Amino acid sequence: MATKLTTRKPKFSSRRSHAMNETKVKQDLNLQTKKINGVRVTLSAREWKTMKKAA
Repeated sequence: MATKLTTRKPKFSSRRSHAMNETKVKQDLNLQTKKINGVRVTLSAREWKTMKKAA
């Protein structure tokens, strides 16, 4: 099982029509499972991209 490194949480908002009907929606993170130094970790695509740039 992969270790979860990210501390980010999903975003919540509401979808609204012209008739003012609102529906709550959740936008999940783009979580990726990668190997770093032989250890499987789960982090978001944004964090993975930042780590690749730093290396």
